[in-house]
Amino acid sequence: MPEISRFFGIVISMHFREHLPPHFHAEYGEDEATIDIRALTVLDGALSSRSLGMVIEWASQHQSELLDLWDRAQHRQPLYKLPPLK
Repeated sequence: MPEISRFFGIVISMHFREHLPPHFHAEYGEDEATIDIRALTVLDGALSSRSLGMVIEWASQHQSELLDLWDRAQHRQPLYKLPPLK
C-alpha cells in the first residue's frame, strides 16, 4: 500500500485498484480508518478524535490531489507524495 503522506505519526496511504467510493487509509499506532475523499467521512475503522481531526483537515487541503491520486491508483500509475499537515 503506497504511502502518500505522513505527519505527526499519522501515515496516509492508498491501495491500487480499490473498491468505490474513492478513499484513502489513515493509520496512527494501532488505529486505522478508511476515509471517503469526497465526503471526508469515515467509511470504516476509527481514529482518536484528535487524529481524525488532523486527517480531515489535511484531506480538505488536498482533496483535488487525493482524487487525482485515486484515479492514478485505479489505473496502476505511480503515485506521488502530498505535503504533510503543518
